[in-house]
Amino acid sequence: MQSSSSKHLPTVLGILAVLFWSTTVAVARDIVERLGPLTASAALYLAGGALSCLPLLIRPERIGRILRLPRAYLFGCGGLVVLYVLCFFLALGLAADRAQAVEVGLINYLWPALTLMLAMPILGDRARIGLVPGVLIALAGIGLVAGAQNEVLSWPGFAADLRANAAPYLLALAAAFAWALYSNLSRRWAADAGGGAMNLFMLASGLVLLLARCFFHEHPHWSPDIAAKMALYVIFPVGLAYPFWDIAMRRGRMVFVASFSYLLPLFSTVISSLYLRVPLTRALWLGCGLVVAGAVICKFSVVERRIDDG
Repeated sequence: MQSSSSKHLPTVLGILAVLFWSTTVAVARDIVERLGPLTASAALYLAGGALSCLPLLIRPERIGRILRLPRAYLFGCGGLVVLYVLCFFLALGLAADRAQAVEVGLINYLWPALTLMLAMPILGDRARIGLVPGVLIALAGIGLVAGAQNEVLSWPGFAADLRANAAPYLLALAAAFAWALYSNLSRRWAADAGGGAMNLFMLASGLVLLLARCFFHEHPHWSPDIAAKMALYVIFPVGLAYPFWDIAMRRGRMVFVASFSYLLPLFSTVISSLYLRVPLTRALWLGCGLVVAGAVICKFSVVERRIDDG
Protein backbone atom coordinates (compact mmCIF):
# COMPACT_ATOMS: atom_id res chain seq x y z
CA MET A 1 0.00 0.00 0.00
CA GLN A 2 1.28 3.47 -0.92
CA SER A 3 2.10 5.77 1.96
CA SER A 4 0.36 9.15 2.13
CA SER A 5 3.60 11.03 1.46
CA SER A 6 4.51 8.97 -1.61
CA LYS A 7 0.95 9.30 -2.91
CA HIS A 8 1.14 13.10 -2.87
CA LEU A 9 4.80 13.39 -3.89
CA PRO A 10 4.14 13.65 -7.68
CA THR A 11 1.77 16.56 -7.09
CA VAL A 12 4.31 18.32 -4.85
CA LEU A 13 6.96 17.87 -7.55
CA GLY A 14 4.62 19.49 -10.08
CA ILE A 15 4.22 22.51 -7.80
CA LEU A 16 8.00 22.76 -7.41
CA ALA A 17 8.36 22.64 -11.20
CA VAL A 18 6.12 25.70 -11.53
CA LEU A 19 8.13 27.53 -8.85
CA PHE A 20 11.42 26.68 -10.55
CA TRP A 21 10.09 27.78 -13.94
CA SER A 22 9.06 31.11 -12.45
CA THR A 23 12.76 32.04 -12.21
CA THR A 24 13.28 31.53 -15.94
CA VAL A 25 12.62 35.08 -17.17
CA ALA A 26 14.74 36.77 -14.50
CA VAL A 27 17.81 34.60 -15.11
CA ALA A 28 17.40 33.89 -18.82
CA ARG A 29 17.12 37.56 -19.76
CA ASP A 30 20.73 38.22 -18.75
CA ILE A 31 21.95 35.04 -20.44
CA VAL A 32 20.15 35.58 -23.75
CA GLU A 33 21.27 39.20 -24.03
CA ARG A 34 24.90 38.11 -23.68
CA LEU A 35 24.88 34.87 -25.67
CA GLY A 36 21.96 35.07 -28.09
CA PRO A 37 18.76 33.00 -27.85
CA LEU A 38 19.86 29.88 -29.71
CA THR A 39 23.37 29.77 -28.29
CA ALA A 40 21.98 30.20 -24.79
CA SER A 41 19.15 27.68 -25.13
CA ALA A 42 21.34 25.04 -26.81
CA ALA A 43 23.98 25.33 -24.08
CA LEU A 44 21.38 25.30 -21.30
CA TYR A 45 19.44 22.27 -22.52
CA LEU A 46 22.54 20.30 -23.49
CA ALA A 47 23.98 20.88 -20.02
CA GLY A 48 20.63 20.25 -18.30
CA GLY A 49 20.00 17.10 -20.33
CA ALA A 50 23.51 15.79 -19.65
CA LEU A 51 23.12 16.49 -15.93
CA SER A 52 19.78 14.69 -15.74
CA CYS A 53 21.25 11.71 -17.63
CA LEU A 54 24.01 11.16 -15.06
CA PRO A 55 21.87 8.69 -13.02
CA LEU A 56 21.73 6.50 -16.14
CA LEU A 57 25.52 6.09 -15.95
CA ILE A 58 25.36 5.24 -12.25
CA ARG A 59 22.51 2.75 -12.70
CA PRO A 60 22.59 1.43 -16.28
CA GLU A 61 19.53 -0.74 -15.67
CA ARG A 62 17.46 2.43 -15.92
CA ILE A 63 18.32 2.62 -19.63
CA GLY A 64 16.56 -0.68 -20.21
CA ARG A 65 13.58 0.58 -18.24
CA ILE A 66 13.38 3.66 -20.48
CA LEU A 67 13.62 1.53 -23.62
CA ARG A 68 10.67 -0.52 -22.39
CA LEU A 69 8.45 2.57 -22.19
CA PRO A 70 5.64 2.77 -24.77
CA ARG A 71 6.96 3.83 -28.16
CA ALA A 72 4.12 6.33 -28.45
CA TYR A 73 5.40 8.06 -25.31
CA LEU A 74 9.07 7.98 -26.28
CA PHE A 75 8.66 9.32 -29.80
CA GLY A 76 5.37 11.18 -29.55
CA CYS A 77 5.93 12.96 -26.24
CA GLY A 78 9.66 13.31 -26.90
CA GLY A 79 8.94 15.00 -30.21
CA LEU A 80 6.45 17.35 -28.55
CA VAL A 81 9.02 18.41 -25.92
CA VAL A 82 11.64 19.12 -28.60
CA LEU A 83 9.04 21.02 -30.64
CA TYR A 84 8.04 23.09 -27.63
CA VAL A 85 11.60 24.12 -26.76
CA LEU A 86 12.52 24.89 -30.37
CA CYS A 87 9.37 26.92 -31.09
CA PHE A 88 9.52 28.86 -27.83
CA PHE A 89 13.14 29.95 -28.15
CA LEU A 90 12.79 30.73 -31.86
CA ALA A 91 9.75 32.86 -30.99
CA LEU A 92 11.80 34.80 -28.44
CA GLY A 93 14.70 35.11 -30.85
CA LEU A 94 12.53 36.41 -33.70
CA ALA A 95 10.72 38.96 -31.52
CA ALA A 96 11.56 42.40 -32.87
CA ASP A 97 11.82 44.11 -29.45
CA ARG A 98 11.02 43.69 -25.77
CA ALA A 99 7.36 44.66 -26.21
CA GLN A 100 6.92 41.93 -28.78
CA ALA A 101 8.78 39.47 -26.53
CA VAL A 102 6.24 40.20 -23.77
CA GLU A 103 3.40 39.48 -26.20
CA VAL A 104 5.09 36.24 -27.29
CA GLY A 105 5.42 35.18 -23.65
CA LEU A 106 1.73 35.96 -23.12
CA ILE A 107 0.73 33.63 -25.94
CA ASN A 108 3.00 30.91 -24.58
CA TYR A 109 1.17 31.17 -21.24
CA LEU A 110 -1.91 29.77 -22.97
CA TRP A 111 -0.56 26.27 -22.29
CA PRO A 112 -2.12 25.85 -18.82
CA ALA A 113 -5.58 26.64 -20.21
CA LEU A 114 -4.98 24.41 -23.22
CA THR A 115 -3.81 21.58 -20.94
CA LEU A 116 -7.09 21.62 -19.02
CA MET A 117 -9.22 21.99 -22.13
CA LEU A 118 -7.44 19.16 -23.99
CA ALA A 119 -7.79 16.89 -20.95
CA MET A 120 -11.45 16.46 -21.82
CA PRO A 121 -11.08 14.87 -25.30
CA ILE A 122 -7.74 13.13 -24.57
CA LEU A 123 -8.22 11.86 -21.00
CA GLY A 124 -11.99 11.85 -20.70
CA ASP A 125 -12.13 14.48 -17.96
CA ARG A 126 -15.43 16.30 -17.48
CA ALA A 127 -15.88 20.06 -17.39
CA ARG A 128 -18.34 22.16 -15.45
CA ILE A 129 -19.73 25.44 -16.70
CA GLY A 130 -17.17 27.44 -14.74
CA LEU A 131 -14.25 26.34 -16.92
CA VAL A 132 -14.82 28.91 -19.66
CA PRO A 133 -15.08 31.99 -17.39
CA GLY A 134 -12.17 30.63 -15.33
CA VAL A 135 -9.97 30.41 -18.41
CA LEU A 136 -11.04 33.89 -19.57
CA ILE A 137 -10.38 35.44 -16.15
CA ALA A 138 -6.95 33.80 -15.93
CA LEU A 139 -6.04 34.96 -19.45
CA ALA A 140 -7.20 38.49 -18.64
CA GLY A 141 -4.92 38.43 -15.62
CA ILE A 142 -2.02 37.22 -17.74
CA GLY A 143 -2.67 40.10 -20.14
CA LEU A 144 -2.62 42.63 -17.32
CA VAL A 145 0.55 41.13 -15.82
CA ALA A 146 2.32 41.34 -19.16
CA GLY A 147 0.93 44.77 -19.99
CA ALA A 148 1.89 46.19 -16.61
CA GLN A 149 5.54 45.76 -17.50
CA ASN A 150 5.23 47.59 -20.80
CA GLU A 151 3.07 50.68 -21.09
CA VAL A 152 2.94 50.55 -24.89
CA LEU A 153 1.35 47.09 -24.90
CA SER A 154 -2.22 47.31 -26.21
CA TRP A 155 -4.54 45.26 -28.38
CA PRO A 156 -4.30 47.68 -31.35
CA GLY A 157 -0.54 47.56 -31.02
CA PHE A 158 -0.68 43.77 -30.72
CA ALA A 159 -2.69 43.56 -33.97
CA ALA A 160 -0.22 45.86 -35.73
CA ASP A 161 2.73 43.76 -34.60
CA LEU A 162 0.93 40.61 -35.76
CA ARG A 163 0.52 42.04 -39.25
CA ALA A 164 4.14 43.20 -39.39
CA ASN A 165 5.80 40.08 -37.96
CA ALA A 166 3.55 37.07 -37.41
CA ALA A 167 6.25 34.38 -37.09
CA PRO A 168 7.00 34.86 -33.35
CA TYR A 169 3.31 34.70 -32.45
CA LEU A 170 2.66 31.57 -34.52
CA LEU A 171 5.72 29.87 -33.03
CA ALA A 172 4.63 30.78 -29.48
CA LEU A 173 1.13 29.43 -30.17
CA ALA A 174 2.64 26.22 -31.56
CA ALA A 175 4.77 25.93 -28.42
CA ALA A 176 1.71 26.35 -26.17
CA PHE A 177 -0.18 23.62 -28.02
CA ALA A 178 2.86 21.32 -28.03
CA TRP A 179 3.31 21.52 -24.25
CA ALA A 180 -0.41 21.11 -23.57
CA LEU A 181 -0.51 18.04 -25.80
CA TYR A 182 2.59 16.62 -24.15
CA SER A 183 1.14 17.09 -20.66
CA ASN A 184 -1.98 15.14 -21.56
CA LEU A 185 -0.47 12.46 -23.81
CA SER A 186 2.31 11.64 -21.33
CA ARG A 187 -0.41 10.74 -18.83
CA ARG A 188 -2.41 8.76 -21.38
CA TRP A 189 0.53 6.78 -22.73
CA ALA A 190 2.77 6.40 -19.66
CA ALA A 191 0.63 6.86 -16.56
CA ASP A 192 1.43 3.34 -15.35
CA ALA A 193 5.13 3.53 -16.17
CA GLY A 194 7.59 3.43 -13.29
CA GLY A 195 9.56 6.36 -14.72
CA GLY A 196 9.74 8.78 -17.61
CA ALA A 197 12.28 9.84 -20.20
CA MET A 198 12.38 13.59 -19.65
CA ASN A 199 16.16 13.49 -19.24
CA LEU A 200 16.51 12.14 -22.78
CA PHE A 201 13.92 14.63 -24.04
CA MET A 202 15.97 17.51 -22.60
CA LEU A 203 19.18 16.21 -24.14
CA ALA A 204 17.46 15.78 -27.51
CA SER A 205 16.14 19.35 -27.28
CA GLY A 206 19.66 20.65 -26.71
CA LEU A 207 20.96 18.75 -29.74
CA VAL A 208 18.17 20.09 -31.97
CA LEU A 209 18.80 23.65 -30.73
CA LEU A 210 22.52 23.20 -31.41
CA LEU A 211 21.69 22.13 -34.95
CA ALA A 212 19.39 25.13 -35.37
CA ARG A 213 22.18 27.38 -34.06
CA CYS A 214 24.24 26.50 -37.16
CA PHE A 215 21.77 28.45 -39.32
CA PHE A 216 21.88 31.68 -37.28
CA HIS A 217 24.78 34.08 -36.74
CA GLU A 218 25.15 34.98 -33.06
CA HIS A 219 28.06 36.58 -31.25
CA PRO A 220 28.11 35.26 -27.67
CA HIS A 221 30.10 37.01 -24.95
CA TRP A 222 31.08 34.54 -22.24
CA SER A 223 32.03 35.54 -18.69
CA PRO A 224 32.23 33.94 -15.22
CA ASP A 225 29.06 35.81 -14.24
CA ILE A 226 27.12 34.32 -17.15
CA ALA A 227 28.53 30.87 -16.37
CA ALA A 228 27.23 31.10 -12.79
CA LYS A 229 23.76 32.15 -13.96
CA MET A 230 23.73 29.33 -16.49
CA ALA A 231 24.61 26.84 -13.74
CA LEU A 232 21.60 27.98 -11.69
CA TYR A 233 19.35 27.78 -14.74
CA VAL A 234 20.59 24.31 -15.66
CA ILE A 235 20.04 22.92 -12.15
CA PHE A 236 16.58 24.33 -11.41
CA PRO A 237 14.40 25.37 -14.41
CA VAL A 238 15.93 22.74 -16.75
CA GLY A 239 17.50 19.92 -14.73
CA LEU A 240 14.79 19.61 -12.05
CA ALA A 241 11.61 21.35 -13.23
CA TYR A 242 11.06 19.34 -16.42
CA PRO A 243 11.48 15.89 -14.81
CA PHE A 244 9.32 17.00 -11.88
CA TRP A 245 6.57 18.14 -14.29
CA ASP A 246 6.80 14.87 -16.20
CA ILE A 247 6.22 12.89 -12.98
CA ALA A 248 3.32 15.15 -11.97
CA MET A 249 1.61 14.80 -15.37
CA ARG A 250 1.91 11.00 -15.34
CA ARG A 251 1.22 10.20 -11.70
CA GLY A 252 0.03 13.30 -9.83
CA ARG A 253 -3.21 15.25 -9.59
CA MET A 254 -2.93 16.65 -13.10
CA VAL A 255 -5.86 19.08 -12.96
CA PHE A 256 -4.67 20.57 -9.66
CA VAL A 257 -1.08 21.01 -10.91
CA ALA A 258 -2.20 22.39 -14.29
CA SER A 259 -4.50 24.85 -12.50
CA PHE A 260 -1.67 25.86 -10.15
CA SER A 261 0.46 26.59 -13.21
CA TYR A 262 -1.81 29.59 -13.88
CA LEU A 263 0.23 31.21 -11.10
CA LEU A 264 3.38 30.93 -13.20
CA PRO A 265 3.11 34.45 -14.70
CA LEU A 266 2.42 35.82 -11.20
CA PHE A 267 5.49 34.22 -9.65
CA SER A 268 7.61 34.98 -12.71
CA THR A 269 6.63 38.66 -12.71
CA VAL A 270 7.27 39.16 -8.99
CA ILE A 271 10.65 37.40 -9.13
CA SER A 272 11.64 39.27 -12.29
CA SER A 273 10.60 42.59 -10.79
CA LEU A 274 12.69 41.99 -7.68
CA TYR A 275 15.65 40.61 -9.59
CA LEU A 276 15.59 43.31 -12.28
CA ARG A 277 14.44 46.08 -9.89
CA VAL A 278 11.23 46.80 -11.80
CA PRO A 279 8.46 48.51 -9.72
CA LEU A 280 5.32 46.48 -9.00
CA THR A 281 2.42 48.64 -10.26
CA ARG A 282 -1.25 48.62 -9.23
CA ALA A 283 -2.21 47.17 -12.61
CA LEU A 284 0.25 44.36 -12.10
CA TRP A 285 -1.20 43.45 -8.70
CA LEU A 286 -4.72 43.50 -10.19
CA GLY A 287 -3.56 41.18 -12.96
CA CYS A 288 -2.05 38.83 -10.39
CA GLY A 289 -5.35 38.74 -8.51
CA LEU A 290 -7.23 37.78 -11.68
CA VAL A 291 -4.73 35.02 -12.40
CA VAL A 292 -5.24 33.57 -8.92
CA ALA A 293 -9.04 33.82 -9.24
CA GLY A 294 -8.98 32.13 -12.65
CA ALA A 295 -6.79 29.33 -11.32
CA VAL A 296 -9.17 28.64 -8.43
CA ILE A 297 -12.22 28.62 -10.72
CA CYS A 298 -10.54 26.26 -13.18
CA LYS A 299 -9.47 23.96 -10.37
CA PHE A 300 -13.11 23.38 -9.40
CA SER A 301 -14.43 23.34 -12.98
CA VAL A 302 -12.74 20.17 -14.26
CA VAL A 303 -13.56 16.72 -12.87
CA GLU A 304 -10.42 14.63 -13.20
CA ARG A 305 -10.74 11.01 -14.26
CA ARG A 306 -8.64 8.78 -12.00
CA ILE A 307 -5.85 6.73 -13.54
CA ASP A 308 -7.33 3.51 -12.20
CA ASP A 309 -10.76 4.25 -13.69
CA GLY A 310 -9.64 2.66 -16.97
